[in-house]
Amino acid sequence: MTSPHTRNHLGQKTAHRARPIADHLAAVIELLRPLGTPSRTEVLPLSRALGRGLVHDVVAPVSLPPFANSQMDGYAIRCSDVPDGGAELRVAAPVPAGASAAALGPGMAVPIMTGAMIPAGADAVVPIERAVPDRFLPPGEGSFVKLPAAVPGTFVRVAGSDIAEGERALAAGTFLGPAQLGLLAALGIPEVTVYRSVKVLLVATGDEVVEPGQALSAGKIYDANGTLLETAMTQAGLQVLRAGISTDNPEALQNLLQAEGVAADLIVTTGGVSKGAYEVVRQAMAGQPVEFLHVAMQPGGPQGIGTFDGIPFLGFPGNPVSCLVSFEMFLRPALAVLLGAPAPRLPVRARLRHGLTSPEHKHQVRRGSLQPDGTVQLEGGESSHLMHALAGSNTLVHVPEGVSVLSAGDEVEVWML
Repeated sequence: MTSPHTRNHLGQKTAHRARPIADHLAAVIELLRPLGTPSRTEVLPLSRALGRGLVHDVVAPVSLPPFANSQMDGYAIRCSDVPDGGAELRVAAPVPAGASAAALGPGMAVPIMTGAMIPAGADAVVPIERAVPDRFLPPGEGSFVKLPAAVPGTFVRVAGSDIAEGERALAAGTFLGPAQLGLLAALGIPEVTVYRSVKVLLVATGDEVVEPGQALSAGKIYDANGTLLETAMTQAGLQVLRAGISTDNPEALQNLLQAEGVAADLIVTTGGVSKGAYEVVRQAMAGQPVEFLHVAMQPGGPQGIGTFDGIPFLGFPGNPVSCLVSFEMFLRPALAVLLGAPAPRLPVRARLRHGLTSPEHKHQVRRGSLQPDGTVQLEGGESSHLMHALAGSNTLVHVPEGVSVLSAGDEVEVWML
C-alpha cells in the first residue's frame, strides 16, 4: 500500500497527484480481464441471451431477405408491359405470402401480398390503391386491371438487400438486445455463445448502518448503498450475492469475505476506504495486494482496487451517490469493454440550464434531468449524500478535469441513466 504523500526538496510533505479517471478505468479493466476468457462462456438459446455479450463474430448463413419479395399488397408486373400512360393487364393467379410463385407471363399482372415472393419476370409492384379497380380481381380470361407505369425495383425488396449471405451480421463483443437477437432469429440461428454473468459479492460496511425496516436508534442511518448497488448491478446483468452489512470489525469483515467470496467472481464493498481512523475495509485488506488511492473525481474520489485471496476486489466509497458514480464510471464500462455487456451508457450533448462551479483538478459528475428542449437541469448540489436529488435525475452530467466554471447555455456531455 502506498503512502498518500511524498516529500519535496525541502523535506515538506506534498500530496500525490490523484489518479486520472482514464488510468483508473484502465486498471479496473486489467483487474477484470480474466472474466473475459473463453472458459467463462456458455451457449444459450436466444430467449435466454438477452443482455449478454457476444463472444464470436456471427456470419450470416443466409441472405435477408432470402428472396425478392413485395413491399406492398398490389400487383406484380413487368415494367416493359406498361407504357407511360398505363395499360390493362390480364390478372394471373395470386401469390400469397409463403407460397412459391410461378413465372410471370407477358401482359399479365399478379396479385401479390406483402412479403410474398416476386415471380420470375416481374420487376415492380404497383400498390393496390393505384389499380383500377382498386381491389383484387379473380384470375381468368375476363379479368383485367388497369395499372400505371412503374420504374423497375418499385416496392420490391431485393434478396440480400438487408444483409447478404457470408457478411458479418454481428461483431464479437456486441451487446445482445432485442434487435440483435431478432436479427439472429431472422437468420435462422437458434442459439449463441455468450459470456457468463459475473457473480458479485456485495458488502456494505459501517457500524452506523442498519437495514431498512429496523428501528433507527441515535447515530444510525439506513443502508441505501446495498439496495442502490444491488439493483444497479442486477439491471446491468450481474448476479449479486448480498452478504448483509459488515460492522467496523476488520477481522469480522475478513471472515465474511473468506466465507462468501469463494462463490464470487468479484468482491465489491462500500465504505471504509478513506483515510479516517476506522476505515474497516482498509484494515481488513492488510496483507492483501490491494491499493487504496484517490481518483481525480468528485464524488467518488477514494477507491480501493486489488485482489482478496485471489478474487478481484473493488472498494467503493460509502456515500450513496459516490458508490453509484463509482459503479457507472469504472465497473460498468470495464465490463462493457471486456464482455460486451452491460451496454455502455449513451452519451449526448446538452446545454446547462444553470451555471456551475467545479474543482479544477477533478472530473466532476453531477446529477441532472434532461429536458424536452435539450437543456439539462442540475438536480441538487455536488454533495455525495443527496439521494433525493439522485432519484429525481435521469442523467449524469460530466464536467471534465481542468474546467472550473460553466455558465448557463454552455454545452456538456451527459450520460442517460
